[in-house]
This record gives sequence, structure tokens and C-alpha cells, in this order.
Amino acid sequence: MKDINIEVIKPKIKLALTDLGTHIDSRVEDAINNAIFEETQSIAKDVLQTMLDNYRIARSENIPVCQDTGSVVFLLELGEELCFKNSLINLLHECVSEVWKEHQYRDSIVKDPVFHRNITKNNSPAIIHTELVKGDDTTIYIALKGGGAENMSALKMLNPSDGREGIKKFIIDTVLLASGNACPPIIIGVGVGGNFEQVAYLSKKALFRELQSTNSDKEWAAFEQEILTDVNELGIGPQGLGGKTTALAVHIETAPCHIASLPVAVNLQCHAHRITKIVLQDSDYDYFVM
Repeated sequence: MKDINIEVIKPKIKLALTDLGTHIDSRVEDAINNAIFEETQSIAKDVLQTMLDNYRIARSENIPVCQDTGSVVFLLELGEELCFKNSLINLLHECVSEVWKEHQYRDSIVKDPVFHRNITKNNSPAIIHTELVKGDDTTIYIALKGGGAENMSALKMLNPSDGREGIKKFIIDTVLLASGNACPPIIIGVGVGGNFEQVAYLSKKALFRELQSTNSDKEWAAFEQEILTDVNELGIGPQGLGGKTTALAVHIETAPCHIASLPVAVNLQCHAHRITKIVLQDSDYDYFVM
């Protein structure tokens, strides 16, 4: 059992949160550059180029890429052999609160969803998922999730007989319903299997994969590519204004499920794909952001 002083990683968490607001992953920029090359419609090219210009300005002037700095989602893969001194969960909420105040990012979280929709004034609490993993390594994934794309996400309990075609139809229908509201080009996170609550988590977890990475299973990897091709033939295009680039990637995560069930969840992510991770290395615990 190894002890971790959480105060040691606090500066790295705050740095990651700060950078996520103002910096876009280079893989997103590469994908959009490739899309510009492939696009045939001038308006689609112009929209994509404007996105790249926006990323550059945000980075150089240290201002948010989008006014919706999002809800903060943490996915923690915690090594079973680690012991954290003090509460890691409390620290994460604290980091969010401090970064939003220090950098004047927009506060988007309300205290009560219906009756008392008052802003919490610090964008806290964050949404935190945890998984236990073997060993003493820990990875902290972080995402800033905008409300527009999140609102267009969906979950459905399919019949097992619906199979792969039923899954694909549900994903396509979800993207069509979202149209430009999810700020395309989007990244599509899909969960298949598990049960009602697990499948939603799987779709969110899928978004934390490296952009355009493929499923480790060859059949699911081929299915991801098939769906991506079909989505990009819908003609929705960047910001819903038409074109060949509706999605940059489809990521699918799966889990075993009940013989009578086929749960599917689709979690959409806008082009501002603000995701990173902090890795706590195994030996001397050299903390760094990737």
C-alpha cells in the first residue's frame, strides 16, 4: 500500500482544468484540417477554418474556446494499492471551484434542477465517476462538457433482436435529431450493453478515448467506422450548415448484458473536445499532465 498526498497533485489538476478551457487537443485540430481538405462545400470549409481560427485565438490570448465552459466530469481509475491522504473527491470539487473563480469561467451549475435553479457560483459540484484498477497506478481523466451536445444525447433499451442494425439506426436517429444543436462536427460516444445506468456511463467513458482511436475488438472497430461513414453521409455538416463533416469520430464501449436486454446510449460531444488526463506514475509518483 502506497500513500499519496493529494495536495501534491492539486496544482496539476488546476492546471489541467485551466488549460482545458483555453486549449484544444492537437488531434482535434488535425482532424479538422483533414476535414477542410476533404470538404467540397465552401461554407463548410469556411466554418471549419473559423473553428481553427477560434482555437488559435483562444490559445494565444488565454481565453475560453467557448463561452460554455461546461460541467466538469472526472473519471478516476484508482489503483487498489494506493491510499490517498485526505479526500480526493473533496479536492476535485475544490479545484473546480478555485479555477472557475480565478479565471472567471462561466458558472453553469444550478443547485436544484427544477425548483431552485440558482447558480452555485463556482461551477461545483463536479460529476465524478470512479473505477478500481489493479496495482498502484492511477489516472484522472477530465472533461469540460458543454450543455448543447449533452442535451442531445439519448438512451434506449432495445430488444436483442434489433441487433447491430437497430443500434446503428438509433445512433443515426439521435444525430439527425441533434442536427446543428450539438455544434458539429461532433464526437459520438456510444455505450452498448450493461444495464440502464451502466450503458450511460459507457457512452461517456467512450468520449475519453483518444480521438479517432479504434475499439480493441476488430468487429466493433469496423462497426465504429461504418457508423462514422453513414453519419457523414447525412449532410448535416459543420454547425448544421451542410457538408461532409458531421462527425470526427465514433467511439463505442461495450459490456456484457442480460439475455433479454440490449441497452444503447449515445453521448454527443461538440467539436470543442476538451478532454485530458493526469497520470500518477507507479514508482516515485511523478505527476504530469498528458
